[in-house]
Amino acid sequence: MSASVRTTLVLGGARSGKSAFAEKLARATGSERHYVATSQAYDDEMRQRIARHKEDRGAGWHTHEVPLDLPLHLLQLKSVHRVVLVDCLTLWLTNLMMAEVDIEAAGEALVNSLSDWQGRLLLVSNEVGLGIVPDNKMAREFRDHAGRLHQRIAAVADEVFFVAAGLPLKMKG
Repeated sequence: MSASVRTTLVLGGARSGKSAFAEKLARATGSERHYVATSQAYDDEMRQRIARHKEDRGAGWHTHEVPLDLPLHLLQLKSVHRVVLVDCLTLWLTNLMMAEVDIEAAGEALVNSLSDWQGRLLLVSNEVGLGIVPDNKMAREFRDHAGRLHQRIAAVADEVFFVAAGLPLKMKG
């Protein structure tokens, strides 16, 4: 990572290795590490996934559970001495959709929170636009929201990676 890299978007499919890759980048900074989790544990299976993620990450992380107010929380974490990893934006979008929040306004607020970022920020998200067209309206809207959000973030990010089979492909930066 060069000194000028502040914001990195890491995209990939489910179980692609994107989170592990982002965590590796975060550990390389030597800064105070903050993990912003956007998931919500609605059932036992999700609680087990969250516990497994925490165990895999290991010690040395300050964890923040932020299902909705991500832009505001990021502004509060902005510091030259921190690395902040957000995992993941597609879960955040799901939470927004379920809460019937204005997705475009929330996306704009997130993009605005990235300007003049201090320290290191890694944003992880699922690339959901590579498959077939979903068969229902909500799934199509989700895919479209995710695609638009990824484009907006990629436009302002210093780096963008796509991860498949555990292998990162640098797309920008």
